[in-house]
Amino acid sequence: MSTVVIVGTQWGDEGKGKIVDFLTEKAEVVARYQGGHNAGHTVVINNEKYILHLIPSGILHKGKKCVIGNGVVIAPDALISEINGLKKRGIDTDGNLLISKNAHVIMPYHTAIEKENENRKGNKKIGTTGRGIGPSYTDKVARHGIRMMDLLTPDVFKEKLSANLTTINFLLENFYKAAPLKADAIYDEYMKYAERLSKYIADTDVIINNKIDSGENVLFEGAQGTLLDIDHGTYPFVTSSNTIAGGACTGLGVGPTKISRVLGIAKAYTTRVGEGPFPTELKNAIGESIRQKGREFGATTGRPRRCGWLDMVILKYSIRVNGLTGIALTKMDILDGMDKLKICVGYKHNGRLYEEFPKETEVLENCEPVYEEVEGWKESTLGIKGFDKLPANAKKYIKKIEEMLKTEVQIISTGQKRDEIIVLKEQF
Repeated sequence: MSTVVIVGTQWGDEGKGKIVDFLTEKAEVVARYQGGHNAGHTVVINNEKYILHLIPSGILHKGKKCVIGNGVVIAPDALISEINGLKKRGIDTDGNLLISKNAHVIMPYHTAIEKENENRKGNKKIGTTGRGIGPSYTDKVARHGIRMMDLLTPDVFKEKLSANLTTINFLLENFYKAAPLKADAIYDEYMKYAERLSKYIADTDVIINNKIDSGENVLFEGAQGTLLDIDHGTYPFVTSSNTIAGGACTGLGVGPTKISRVLGIAKAYTTRVGEGPFPTELKNAIGESIRQKGREFGATTGRPRRCGWLDMVILKYSIRVNGLTGIALTKMDILDGMDKLKICVGYKHNGRLYEEFPKETEVLENCEPVYEEVEGWKESTLGIKGFDKLPANAKKYIKKIEEMLKTEVQIISTGQKRDEIIVLKEQF
């Protein structure tokens, strides 16, 4: 039996969806532990692209149990749309998808408040997707959120909705100068969602722990990446949940002693979507070339991703806060054809060298990356399935990463497709 946590080591978009899909073959359960439909996992199977936002990537494998944990915030309309989209493509969620009773619900007022907040910030915007994720987590922490179980009890749902709208409508009308929301319309809409989703809602923490105790392999799937963690990321330019490996425990109700491995997913370079500091960002032709070749545009929003060189300071930090037992390196093929590559080994700021990740936003925004240059490779790595078949300099690049991080690269992705992968160490 093994339980493996999959976590992004950078700012998200590292290719977690493909790695989860690949590892699902040997797992019985795949469970998502945080985030909302602001995340997007892309998987390519037999030249068909699947983009999933809430449902774990494991749903693409027949007969696998897929869990949306209590740490996830759920927009019912988005989830139903995803279920319908999968059904049209011949993938049935009935009997395989489970939703935690304790997962919080994204309401229309969450979306309204988030958009109004972002509009007021002007050039100091966080760069959210505007889908209500942050305000939903705010309500959760403030202890007046609405949970999936509340949808199953109409009277309870109506009471909580009415109480929340009293405050929300006051804010919308008097502070934001926006139109109020109507309780009856929201109630009717969400009762329809409840009717559709009720069969999926369950005590998922009990189910997952029973699966682990019975010796089944369980895969925990995170969204976004370490540097977007609400506590450990580049605050305030972060998401609203704990994206690090520890979030799997709180977001699913599983104790830390039940986790066997933590696999960190890292691109062979670095990307970021939205606002916030990015020390190795390339605002030049090289950065644009990586963006175009790597198709670096958000799976959820379509926003162009900012691109830069691989950053060891970030990866060392990710190894520490996640307790990584190994790394899966993705998008190696995007670096094909480059004469030289750079690896960031530290930051300089006001005469000081930082080799550990600084917490201060001011330092990150104004630091100068310190690079070590390495030789690139001209040969193609696309679709290679054996380490010995990689170009000599590609192998040196990987070995260099391992030496710098003192952590094994255990999986290498060499393309989008499920079978374009090199496995150096099995996870299950």
